[in-house]
Amino acid sequence: MKPLVSIIMGSTSDMKVMEQAAAFLEEMEIPFEINALSAHRVPDMVADFAHEAHKRGIKVIIAGAGGAAHLPGVIAASTPLPVIGVPIKSSNSIDGWDSILSILQMPSGIPVATMALDGAKNAAILAVQILAGSDAALFAKFEKFKADLAKKIAKANEDLARIKNFKYKV
Repeated sequence: MKPLVSIIMGSTSDMKVMEQAAAFLEEMEIPFEINALSAHRVPDMVADFAHEAHKRGIKVIIAGAGGAAHLPGVIAASTPLPVIGVPIKSSNSIDGWDSILSILQMPSGIPVATMALDGAKNAAILAVQILAGSDAALFAKFEKFKADLAKKIAKANEDLARIKNFKYKV
């Protein structure tokens, strides 16, 4: 089995956030890989990864980084693949805004789909949506996922309707 999605993080301290992406890909039965690559510590390795990922069969890259958060942009600059950036609130972060803005403010021609702070699960969901565009079975599985989300909200409203301990709730 070859990976279709590559999950990359600036360091293993980011795994707590990025494992949310891995868990969703696992749930959807999408083969993936996980690696740590630092745009600042091993820039040549990052460039090699970005240049070669599509040749290995990777279809989407999810890149998480904290602080200066250059990793998603550096990868996006060197690959033809879609890159989804996950800003991470790290120990050296300024409330996460440095990470968000570093990933969000990419120059024209180098897009990075930027998720919310620590939004690795949404990154995986977007990756699956990208893959589902050319895979009918995955598309059907994703439609079921979306329908299940709607069922959860319907159930929540049923539960809320049963609450009777408020005098003015109608």
